[in-house]
Amino acid sequence: MAICVIGGGLAGSEAAWQIAKRGIEVDLYEMKPALYSPAHNLPTLAEMVCSNSLKAKTLDNASGLLKEEMRRLGSLILDCADENSVPAGGALAVDRERFSQSVTKKIEDNPLINIIRQEVTSIGEMVSKYQAVIIASGPLTSDSLAKELQGKGLALLNFFDAAAPIIMEDSIDKSKVFKAARYGKGTDDYINCPMNRQQYMEFYDALIHAKRATVHDFDNSCVYEGCMPVEVMADRGIDTLRFGPLKPVGLNNPETGEEYYAVCQLRQDNSEGTMYNMVGFQTRLTFGEQKRVFGMIPGLENAEFVRYGVMHRNTYINAPGTLDETYMVRNSGYDVPLFFAGQITGVEGYIESASSGLVAGINAAKIVKNEEKFELPASTMIGALANYSANYQGSDYQPMGANFGIVKHQIGSTVIINGKKKKLGKTEKKQLISESALNILSTILDNREGHINEE
Repeated sequence: MAICVIGGGLAGSEAAWQIAKRGIEVDLYEMKPALYSPAHNLPTLAEMVCSNSLKAKTLDNASGLLKEEMRRLGSLILDCADENSVPAGGALAVDRERFSQSVTKKIEDNPLINIIRQEVTSIGEMVSKYQAVIIASGPLTSDSLAKELQGKGLALLNFFDAAAPIIMEDSIDKSKVFKAARYGKGTDDYINCPMNRQQYMEFYDALIHAKRATVHDFDNSCVYEGCMPVEVMADRGIDTLRFGPLKPVGLNNPETGEEYYAVCQLRQDNSEGTMYNMVGFQTRLTFGEQKRVFGMIPGLENAEFVRYGVMHRNTYINAPGTLDETYMVRNSGYDVPLFFAGQITGVEGYIESASSGLVAGINAAKIVKNEEKFELPASTMIGALANYSANYQGSDYQPMGANFGIVKHQIGSTVIINGKKKKLGKTEKKQLISESALNILSTILDNREGHINEE
């Protein structure tokens, strides 16, 4: 009795872990190091390609709720993220190499998981050998596998996203920068590079006129908003960056007390604090232009780039109507259940991808064991993401990250306290939605015979 998982990213690793927890052997196929996608460069599993941030930690944030639900369901990815976190104020960020190494070691040490280092080009071959198949090949799915999926009638859609540059900490001019929290929230974990109006205007002019690298089939209308290249953002208007990644909120000049005109923030990228990520600076500028233009930012004049920003095309399936609420293909035409997991389903974000792998892994194991499937309602964040992928009604299905807008809840705009109505603030309402979701999840887990996350 064995299940096949194709792809060793965050979703595939999580799926394999959940299957093994339930006593079933897993063959986890990963094409690295024999073959790398345009954006990958580590031989280890669960490589984080773009940012090293897993977003906010608190329960008044949708991402914080998603992470707490994942923890309660025994997520491998959250365990490894917590073990390899780096300072990031109110966000959970990780040392990406140590995180990847940690996931890899736990997978390798699990006696029920067999890692097979080769590319999978035939789904038909896999379904003939296994009792269930999970495709977690990611948004950078190889061309050969993508062609086969198209041939099976699975419509493939595309969007573009990008990664931000990483620079060496000791190459930053400390006389021109200061430590502070992002947007004034949390601890002083970010390096801030402030700009006055003249510096910003000169930087902006250089940015919008800088040479951009050619990306095959690139189209501005297909760029994912959450990974918008900084130069594309700048094209929208002179102040767009000042209300986006260069927003100076909560960052004041210690001499005048006034807010800076614009601020570039750098987030720690590894445990040692020797590398920093340029927050919000995803880009497709040529490498030479990145060094020239980003070097105009105060403090970064002599910055040493460990990794330049890159842009790549991502692939995802048209999931609504194709997948159900467990990420299983409704009518695959195969004799064994076929699941998808990760960004290829249309969920967007590291933890969102891992959550789909968790759900797919649990349910693949349950089907093989002839047990009732495990579906979470859309009143939880995990369930809401699955429901969005399965049941979105529009004709413009796009990648979706965790947000309170997709959660079905009964929280109104007011509460009754001592017989009087009190209007809820946005933060209070989000906190109550999270508390409701976690209560619903706890009730489900308490009522499930044997508990879903027990080994």
